[in-house]
Amino acid sequence: MSDNKENASNGESCCACSLDPERRALLAATAGVGAIVGLGVAAPFVGSFLPSERAKAAGAPVEYDLSKLAPGQMDTIEWQGKPVWIVRRTPEMVAALKKNDANLVDPNSERSEQPEYAKGTARAIKDEYFVCLGVCTHLGCSPNPKFLLGAESGMGEDWNGGFLCPCHGSRFDLAGRVFKSMPAPVNLVIPPHSYLSDTRLLIGKDSKES
Repeated sequence: MSDNKENASNGESCCACSLDPERRALLAATAGVGAIVGLGVAAPFVGSFLPSERAKAAGAPVEYDLSKLAPGQMDTIEWQGKPVWIVRRTPEMVAALKKNDANLVDPNSERSEQPEYAKGTARAIKDEYFVCLGVCTHLGCSPNPKFLLGAESGMGEDWNGGFLCPCHGSRFDLAGRVFKSMPAPVNLVIPPHSYLSDTRLLIGKDSKES
């Protein structure tokens, strides 16, 4: 009969707790790696848990060249793993924003998330450029642009352009402000951003930050 069986028959514990500290540590480390491998995670070394350079970069500010964006167009880039919309609004698009105020939940963005400089009707540093996270504030879906006006848009005669979330129907105007009686409770989030020049936009950092 083996030593382990003899210990068991004498009422002594055979678990790792009865082993010396060094063997307990070894067993604990081995069990931990085994659990990770069992979950399909290829991480046999502690160093693998450290954030990669790419992961660090995901939170860094991102520059965008505005010169490639024509009036009335929208582009999407990634910042912190989220889609960021950049819309170059025409003067007509900006002028139409005030027409929506009476039908909005938070027209002045008093209860929505944005930097202080992005409150108000246009929600922008420069009215021409609108920057926001392309993530619905209801359940995190990504709305679709609906820039055509009126009946041509399929959104109704009084539609002045904006966004429609295809998942649950929330509607937002061209400043990311949500309409009343929609599932989304607040306006689209505006990230910190600033201008490095007339054509260079920096997303992820305010101009007041050092």
